[in-house]
Amino acid sequence: MDLKKTLSESVIYNYYGVKPEGEIQSREVKKSPSARVAKTRQMYFETKSSASVEFPYWYTRRWDELEGEIPIVRRAEALKAGFEHITPAIFPGELLVIGKAHYLRGSYPMPWLSEAFFMAQEDEMYKDALEAGKVSADKVTTIGQGGGNVTQSVGNVISLAGKFGFRKEEMPILLHIAKKWFNKSVDDVGHKYEQLVPGYKEKEEIMRAVICMFDSGYTLPQGREVMNYYYPLQYGIEGIKNICKEKLKQTAGYPDMDRLYFYKAVHTMLEGLQSWINNHAEETKLMASLEEDEKNKTEYLEIAERLYWLANNPPRTFHDALQMVWIFHVAVLNEDAISGLSPGRLGQVLYPFWKRDMEKGLLTLEKTHELLECMRMKFTELDCFASMGVVGGVLSGNTFNNLCIGGLTKDGESAANELEILILDSAMTCATPQPTLSLLYDEKLPEEFLLKGVECTKIGTGYPAWVNNRVAMEFLLNNFKNEGLDIEEARAWSIGGCLETSAGSWMPLELDGVTHYIPGGSAPATSVGVHFISLPKVLEAVLFDGLDKRTGRRVYPSHGYKLESYDEIWKAFKEYFSLTVEVLTLTNNIQHDVWGKISPSIINSMLKPDCLEKGKDISKKGSRYNRTFNVEICGGVNLVNSLSSIKKNVFEEKNFSMDTLKTVIIENFGYISASETGAYSLTEQMKTTDYRTWLKIHKQCLDAPKYGNDDKYVDDIFKEWQKWFSVMCENYASLYNEPLYSCQISVSTHGPMGAVTLATADGRLSGTTFADGSVSAYPGTDKNGPYALFSSATCYNHALSQNSQLNMKIHPSVIQGREGARKFLELIKAYLRKGGFHVQFNIVDSRMLKDAQKNPDKYRGLMVRVAGFTQYWVELGKQIQDEVIARTEYAEI
Repeated sequence: MDLKKTLSESVIYNYYGVKPEGEIQSREVKKSPSARVAKTRQMYFETKSSASVEFPYWYTRRWDELEGEIPIVRRAEALKAGFEHITPAIFPGELLVIGKAHYLRGSYPMPWLSEAFFMAQEDEMYKDALEAGKVSADKVTTIGQGGGNVTQSVGNVISLAGKFGFRKEEMPILLHIAKKWFNKSVDDVGHKYEQLVPGYKEKEEIMRAVICMFDSGYTLPQGREVMNYYYPLQYGIEGIKNICKEKLKQTAGYPDMDRLYFYKAVHTMLEGLQSWINNHAEETKLMASLEEDEKNKTEYLEIAERLYWLANNPPRTFHDALQMVWIFHVAVLNEDAISGLSPGRLGQVLYPFWKRDMEKGLLTLEKTHELLECMRMKFTELDCFASMGVVGGVLSGNTFNNLCIGGLTKDGESAANELEILILDSAMTCATPQPTLSLLYDEKLPEEFLLKGVECTKIGTGYPAWVNNRVAMEFLLNNFKNEGLDIEEARAWSIGGCLETSAGSWMPLELDGVTHYIPGGSAPATSVGVHFISLPKVLEAVLFDGLDKRTGRRVYPSHGYKLESYDEIWKAFKEYFSLTVEVLTLTNNIQHDVWGKISPSIINSMLKPDCLEKGKDISKKGSRYNRTFNVEICGGVNLVNSLSSIKKNVFEEKNFSMDTLKTVIIENFGYISASETGAYSLTEQMKTTDYRTWLKIHKQCLDAPKYGNDDKYVDDIFKEWQKWFSVMCENYASLYNEPLYSCQISVSTHGPMGAVTLATADGRLSGTTFADGSVSAYPGTDKNGPYALFSSATCYNHALSQNSQLNMKIHPSVIQGREGARKFLELIKAYLRKGGFHVQFNIVDSRMLKDAQKNPDKYRGLMVRVAGFTQYWVELGKQIQDEVIARTEYAEI
């Protein structure tokens, strides 16, 4: 085999415009955090992700003690025990305190959700789990080898899920706890009952083939939603307890007794939170007693006083309010395995407190900025404990806490404010992955506000993402009108997770006798149901009559078509895809029902309108809006490009036969598989000695019309797919008997899903990563510039789906200076005005990324935008790194 020649030498060119020459160009703007936060960030860089057994030990112990108790009350008591026994930890220099665990980057397993994946090799009873389809994604996922990831066991530290360090002496405790949840966890009980679904056999084969990335009922049952901080900000914890006491009196002995148990559970849970907060206050007092520096001692005492106050009362100041928000954000994260718990439009929620403090002279711009930087560090320290397939293959180690700015007020005016400007400023000086930012673009937003957003994007953070406010509102009005959502309420929306449109509500916060309507989430997880279907893999199954040629296993029953026409291929694809959605919907409905019975949300339910009013948790439709189950896909552009190639080459121009196409797919067009080379982009693949046998066919596949060039031939296929997909989702019902809707994001799934997919008819090679997002062009194939890409991307109505996702990479030289910023803003506006829902950018010289891949130690703080989120380069798996490098770099716009 010829290891010297790669595909990039002759076929793919991943620049639009003049290829950059000379030295690697750095990003235009470089800013630094305050001295306090610079130390905190350095401490973070030197810290590894760590898991603790503390919370699950006390949770399980209390759960066992309450055998026979009402399930939701039992759950509340178990959570209370967990919170009460978290060892408090206060780190030097913090102005906001409290974390998930006592480690800086701490998390913990939740065996009541799933105990098998980290036990599979440790005990005989779990060996069957190794053969289950649900672990297939773990085997094909790469995880970042640098940064805070603990990828290998060393000495006294065991690596869990390829990311978390776990003390060896705690492993016997973890094994002991896990065994207690055997056949009792959400995973195990759900698995028991999902086997009753008639299509369960196909479901397991779909999971083994990694046509679906993971189940949603026990992996990440909450998240991809927006927090609502109204109740603790308005009433404080003791005030909410008093509401529960009154509700207990009103419901005890009356019909619908579940309300009684819900209020009892909330009251119990709040007692646990009070102990948790007070324990940290005590620890802070201890720190003060040991501190010799008077300034530090004073800070510790102020933190302690603040925590004692907030354990009972509503916030008095902006600093109080920010700390209260953080307390409840972490509290929700600690009750479930959650990714994508978004703070929402936090600058608008906290604005009344900030404006009052500024007017009274209690706060300065400098102090505000420092507090916001501290907030960024706390969000960045968050970790989500899950399997390698989820942590690496979906999340890329990210937790997707999306803070939104802009949008409209309740009355339809610009919602942008001065605090949101400071949020943008702090995101530039303290450039960290969390919280990511999304700017809800509307024509009513001030130009200077938009230019500030551009300035932030230009420094290379990858945020803010730019999201179309009007398209989101149209989607919400179309899908939630039956639950009473109107135009005024639609304006309260925000992004949940990386890019999931989530319904919100306006809540009446009273401060100093004035009512301020603040936005907050009023729907549960907006991205549960069917998690990531690999469209190219489904098409592969069509071409091979239901077989997974990689494993030799039958996934689908034979479709019976001879594939003698394009229409037959399209029909067979729709049948296989529909079967996939059907069986996954039914099995996931069971998993989520079991989750609601074994591990119902209590804290998050209490916060969401209208659970506290109704006396129902979110699993019982207590939320105001409940149509939140969706169907997520991956690899849509590769599907469409492949259909375009098949239609053009096989059936219209007859360049080769269907049998020949299947042969070259198996032969990988004469190239070595990415699984062998360890290179995952099309530009870095190595040829075998017989590649010339397939060279002509490969070129014909590559030359077939490609999405992203304003080419009607392929864009019509894309449009047909989009319309059909959005409509077909409504044929399936969620656990709550609400129709599903379509969701189009890739997160990081295009890496591992590409890894298990053979070569495709568009010329992509075996094992290489799919196109990212949902309307991003496949790297190197968008040859006609950004405006042609925009035309292709908006050939359908984006409001048909919960989202769409467009990623672009622009060379820093293109948007330099004030004029470059204005040109950049006009580019963004052009796309959103055409009806695009979302666009986000990497402002980077690709040569820098290649150097960072070779020399990661030089780039510990380098961040890139992946697909709806920003992450440190060194913490990304190589599948995603290669794909980001390969994206078309625009040297002209």
